[in-house]
Amino acid sequence: MKCVVVIGTYNEAENIVGLLADIMALGPEYEAVVVDDSSPDGTGRMVSEIAEREPRVHLLERPARLGYGTAYLGGFKTALNLGADYIVQMDADYSHNPRDIPRLVEAAQEGADLAIGSRYVAGGGTQGWPWRRKIISGTANFIARILLGLPIRDCSGGFKCFRRSTLESIDFAAIRSKGFALHYEVYYLCHRAEKTFREVPITFIDRQAGKSKLSSKITLEALTTILRLRIKGA
Repeated sequence: MKCVVVIGTYNEAENIVGLLADIMALGPEYEAVVVDDSSPDGTGRMVSEIAEREPRVHLLERPARLGYGTAYLGGFKTALNLGADYIVQMDADYSHNPRDIPRLVEAAQEGADLAIGSRYVAGGGTQGWPWRRKIISGTANFIARILLGLPIRDCSGGFKCFRRSTLESIDFAAIRSKGFALHYEVYYLCHRAEKTFREVPITFIDRQAGKSKLSSKITLEALTTILRLRIKGA
């Protein structure tokens, strides 16, 4: 079994070294692909230095800040080329606990086409979120479930594990989302292709270091994407 963890980064120098060490400590079957958008704080350089001494760490460095969604699609392609059996998507800021990765992989091994680290099932939750963010997240998830018919509680989470066959079935070229709305589009495509989902409870912890990427632009893109998928189906 080979599991490749894909991590998109922009100015995550305060987190990436520790996170990669934690992932490598999970076992020799785990590798990591870091997709860095030329972070001014030297994140990419730090990952490159780690990769020189740790062959299980791979850097995909992009020339500019090209978007969250395109970063992960590029990382998924790299993971497939590396021969991954399972591909995990996670953030770099420790909002996703690397110790939860094996639980997601286990759910995929047990038959789920896509295992989701979920904040909104029994046993899951958030820590350190202000009330405003809870309302925005809850509303967005409700809208996505209703309009897109998604059979999951957490439609906007960025912590998930794909079986190789699941990613291979997705036409990356057809995905239009460039940013965080990628979550909704991927879930929608998987649901339409009758893939099976399993939500694994996690506790999402608000970042302790670095700056959050959440903005009103991201929220608007998410709503626009949901409406586009609802109306056009693509």
